[in-house]
Amino acid sequence: MPPPLVSVLVNNFNYGRFLGRALDSALEQDGPSAEIIVVDDGSQDDSRDVIAGYGDAVRAIFQPNQGQAAAMNAAIKASRGAVLCFLDADDWWHPGKLDAVMRAFDARPAAGLVYHRLQPVRTGSTVIDRPIPRTLCQGDLAPRMLRSAGVWPFPMTSAIAVRRAAMQQVGPIPEGFRISADAWLVGAIPLLWRVCALPQVLGSYRIHQNTWHRAQDDDAMLRRRMAHWALTVSQLNAFLATRATDRRLDLRDHFPHRVAAARLRPPDLRGRVGLFLSGLRFGGEPHPLRRGRDALRVLRRHGTGAAP
Repeated sequence: MPPPLVSVLVNNFNYGRFLGRALDSALEQDGPSAEIIVVDDGSQDDSRDVIAGYGDAVRAIFQPNQGQAAAMNAAIKASRGAVLCFLDADDWWHPGKLDAVMRAFDARPAAGLVYHRLQPVRTGSTVIDRPIPRTLCQGDLAPRMLRSAGVWPFPMTSAIAVRRAAMQQVGPIPEGFRISADAWLVGAIPLLWRVCALPQVLGSYRIHQNTWHRAQDDDAMLRRRMAHWALTVSQLNAFLATRATDRRLDLRDHFPHRVAAARLRPPDLRGRVGLFLSGLRFGGEPHPLRRGRDALRVLRRHGTGAAP
């Protein structure tokens, strides 16, 4: 049989209670021919039983727990589609997602990554905020990223689709990304390929307590995020070094990293004003009003490491 046009790649770790909805949303898509591959990364819950219930409708890969990057790499290696669409096991897609993504790729042969907005929801499908990302970026993002330590209003995993040729060019996701492995997709690919942004909301992004989200960002969470951002900059610079270019990212240009550091160790007034001015110039947020809002928040915080 000819290879499918699209490979749907689902990564799962102990999300058996959510996984069925994710798989159903992929199976119910109309349009291009698609294969569905789910990689279970050593789950200890009922995930195996949930996957088994789908029979031959999905292709399952079971592996010991190695982290999200290893799970996504295993799915990529097993896939055959010309386009790779990623789906986290705790999210789900809306009807028409695959068709819209494929139309975008067909219309833009220079695009290596296509993304859309997601609707944040609580468990139970309660809408809790406006669709994300609010600012849409497309075209050649490399000049902006080089000024912002790779930061742009990037989408979450379940909104990302990449051309296989682009994925092959940037190589496997570094396995140091045990969580938030999408940082490699939205970091490396836009440095080489153009990006296409779809304004539609084509999926739901489930907000719940996990290793990346808390009701409040305590010190441990802030340090975890800072370490992840530093890892991302380091890995992207290592990648750029292989491209025979002198272009590099500078962590000092990463405004969210600097804000997190200030929340852990609050600066004096002069330091806060300096951070505010840096926020006004930050290239990672193209929208001037949102950039100004984020900068103002620095001045409004008063000294504790916890979220206000």
